[in-house]
Amino acid sequence: MKLSAPKVVVWWVAVILGLLGLLGSLGVIAALSGFAFWLVFVAFVLLVLGTFFKDL
Repeated sequence: MKLSAPKVVVWWVAVILGLLGLLGSLGVIAALSGFAFWLVFVAFVLLVLGTFFKDL
C-alpha cells in the first residue's frame, strides 16, 4: 500500500474542523459543544482518507 500526503485543501479543512471541535469541547463556542467529538472524529477520518487516496 502506497500512502501519499493529503492535498492542502483537505489538510486545511481537517484542521478547521479539528479546531472547531476543540473550541466546542472547551466551551468557547457553546453551540458546538454537542458536536465537538464528531467534529474532531471527522477531521481525523478526513486526514486518513486523504492519506490513503491519492486524488483526495
